[in-house]
Amino acid sequence: MTSQVSSPAEQAEPADQQSGRMPAGGQRAADGGKEVRRLDRVIIRFAGDSGDGMQLTGDRFTSETASFGNDLSTLPNFPAEIRAPAGTLPGVSSFQLHFADHDILTPGDAPNVLVAMNPAALKANLPDVPRGAEIIVNTDEFTKRPMAKVGYDQSPLEDGSLDGYQVHPVPLTTLTIEALKEFGLSRKEAERSKNMFALGLLSWMYHRPTESTEKFLRQKFAKKPQIAEANVAAFRAGWNFGETTEDFAVSYEVAPATTAFPTGTYRNISGNLALSYGLIAASRQADLPLFLGSYPITPASDILHELSKHKNFGVRSFQAEDEIAGIGAALGAAFGGSLAVTTTSGPGVALKSETIGLAVSLELPLLVIDIQRGGPSTGLPTKTEQADLLQAMYGRNGEAPVPIVAPRTPADCFDAALDAARIALTYRTPVFLLSDGYLANGSEPWRVPEVDELPDLRVRFATGPNHVLADGTEVFWPYKRDPETLARPWAVPGTPGLEHRIGGIEKQDGTGNISYDPANHDHMVRVRQAKVDGIAVPDVEVDDPTGDARTLVLGWGSTYGPITAAVRRVRAAGDRIAQAHLRHLNPFPANLGTVLEGYEKVVVPEMNLGQLATLLRARYLVDTRSFTQVRGLPFKAEQLATALKEAIDD
Repeated sequence: MTSQVSSPAEQAEPADQQSGRMPAGGQRAADGGKEVRRLDRVIIRFAGDSGDGMQLTGDRFTSETASFGNDLSTLPNFPAEIRAPAGTLPGVSSFQLHFADHDILTPGDAPNVLVAMNPAALKANLPDVPRGAEIIVNTDEFTKRPMAKVGYDQSPLEDGSLDGYQVHPVPLTTLTIEALKEFGLSRKEAERSKNMFALGLLSWMYHRPTESTEKFLRQKFAKKPQIAEANVAAFRAGWNFGETTEDFAVSYEVAPATTAFPTGTYRNISGNLALSYGLIAASRQADLPLFLGSYPITPASDILHELSKHKNFGVRSFQAEDEIAGIGAALGAAFGGSLAVTTTSGPGVALKSETIGLAVSLELPLLVIDIQRGGPSTGLPTKTEQADLLQAMYGRNGEAPVPIVAPRTPADCFDAALDAARIALTYRTPVFLLSDGYLANGSEPWRVPEVDELPDLRVRFATGPNHVLADGTEVFWPYKRDPETLARPWAVPGTPGLEHRIGGIEKQDGTGNISYDPANHDHMVRVRQAKVDGIAVPDVEVDDPTGDARTLVLGWGSTYGPITAAVRRVRAAGDRIAQAHLRHLNPFPANLGTVLEGYEKVVVPEMNLGQLATLLRARYLVDTRSFTQVRGLPFKAEQLATALKEAIDD
């Protein structure tokens, strides 16, 4: 979920006022007896079965945190199965939220608070929890059978293995059922609301606003008002439990991040939602209808879901029978004059590769959005990876160059979509946009831009003849190029006099007629490459505060947050290091070679086995140092900081 909020600097209520918010019926201690501690940041992880509603719980806590004005970053983590085996380690679903009173960049390395709904959730997540952290456990689930499923011979709540943590045993299921007695629900129906009890408890602990959650629950279950009110009651019961129980003697306040953001209107947004909005904005700025041809695939499906809601903005979404049909329809829409998009993940890119090559040959604008996930083949559908870079660069037959753009944060997906559309429309080419599961599902605050801040993407369609033959006849040549961009004219079908042939067979330069001439083919291959090489992209910016660092860390895509957090740690320890991050991977920024040559050591962290490092070595003959992982999870800042420190000292 997302929630729209005003600028923290302008509209956030004072922390002492916000902390007084509570559900109706909740009572704050009259004497203010419970201690309230102020913190600058907190990392919370909700964990349970995939059917326990951990993603919904995390989303709601995130929405309230965003409305309060904190900076935040999230990491949803869930199984690929729709309903994974209950009570097992593979079936554990979690949602981690890092929120603070200052600028933050990652979901955090380790949780300060773990909410474990069952033994499997505790066992799967305990290795990430530092000593001294708080653990809230649902004691009702720590019975013999659930514990045996995950290898507990005796209860970890009783054998002393958790003595190094602040453990809060809470019978969440029992308390929820007791709170919902008046609703006449079955035990199974009542148990389903235990995640709302946990949400209410955590909302009390961290003084989160609550009105929006109650409103959300009533809207979500509008057709089942009894279920809606039961969930609200469970939520309120959780709040009141925190207020009255002696086990929670302390609550915490994290003030709004009043200095973290420029003034403006903000909302919490996920990467896929930001991409969807970016595509709509691009179509409006281009004054073109938006067409999405797509086949559902994790983790890209949310874009299809979202765009299907926006017919009022001229969006047409087509859920095709397969990946090939999806991109085929999109390419047809591009031929017809639409801003055309197809969304997928790595396996779908493989299926779409022939049609992407056709788009290269036809030189039509097409956005290919790849939300990367773990591979190969079906791989890890719900886990993140950055391993499609070489596929995007080279995964087609023949010489078929395609520009590549990569966003760096969930909010940046909006701007990256506009940038990719600019390139596709200006240069008449398919463009890859490489996001990934971490960006797609993660969220952060996003400043809603003013319309006049958006780029002008309007294009000029061909309207008449553009070439004069030797005999003076005026004709239309579909492959006569703009001398600056090398783009061919875009002629909408049905325009009188602009009829022309399209297809995958090589075309004659200018006329577009079928040609098997060797010299013409060589020329066309080189022109298509030159068109991509000549795309205008900004120079890469280097963050080198002292100007004399010897080591540069260079990243791309979603590694931005962990790299930047690691760089801050390294600098705080007194070491000098420079940082740069790439949005444009094809073509590279014009100054990249000069930047790389300016440092003795170049470290390239990637969630693959070194794909960008390979490209940099080949292009610039620079001995880059890869630091890689392919665990299906983003880097941890401390992990990267250690690697960067070792590189500096080497």
